[in-house]
Amino acid sequence: MTNQSTQGQAQLSWREGGLPISEQFDDPYFSLHNGLAETEHVFLAGNDLPARFAPDFHIAELGFGTGLNLMTSWRAWEQAGHKTPLYFTSFEAFPMAPNEMARALAAFPAIAPWAQRFLGAWDGETCDLNTLKFNMITGDARDTLPHWPLSADCWFLDGFSPAKNPELWEASLMQAVYDHTKTEGTAATYTAAGFVRRGLTDAGFKVSRITGFGHKRHMTIAHKSN
Repeated sequence: MTNQSTQGQAQLSWREGGLPISEQFDDPYFSLHNGLAETEHVFLAGNDLPARFAPDFHIAELGFGTGLNLMTSWRAWEQAGHKTPLYFTSFEAFPMAPNEMARALAAFPAIAPWAQRFLGAWDGETCDLNTLKFNMITGDARDTLPHWPLSADCWFLDGFSPAKNPELWEASLMQAVYDHTKTEGTAATYTAAGFVRRGLTDAGFKVSRITGFGHKRHMTIAHKSN
């Protein structure tokens, strides 16, 4: 397995239907059973969004991937009527090339207007639009997150499968997530792996296992109360 500490551009293969597969981790970038609906279930509903949206709201994410989570969140932000920027920070070791992002996101026509606006303004690191302020922090999140000077209202924990990408689910990284979460902030992830839930609990989160998306029986949500 390629260790996450070896940074570089994402290496992809493509399955029929436009599904991108990470060659580094031998794992698909989104659900085989409607990736957009999974994002809405796991990351938006899992963090009680859009109900919690408020001015200066900040989402942080481990694993940017195709940008699907960003586009889905930004769409929800605008559709909720917000005119000020949504702040969104992603930590990513293997950024996907813009043309491959466009190819992957083409599978989701419902977010096409947001994908087109983003890709037209993104410089590979930041994207500053009227209703979005995005920043990608490249490199191994175990190195970069502890030095991040900000904190998020909620986290999308969306690394590849813990069995294939255990580095992005280590207890020390879950502690860094907790340390960079605002009081009353939350985190959500599609996985219910025991060591992930223990890592979040040990970090200080109140952790719950709830119904997952599609064929996944369970997922995990976490809340920081102090």
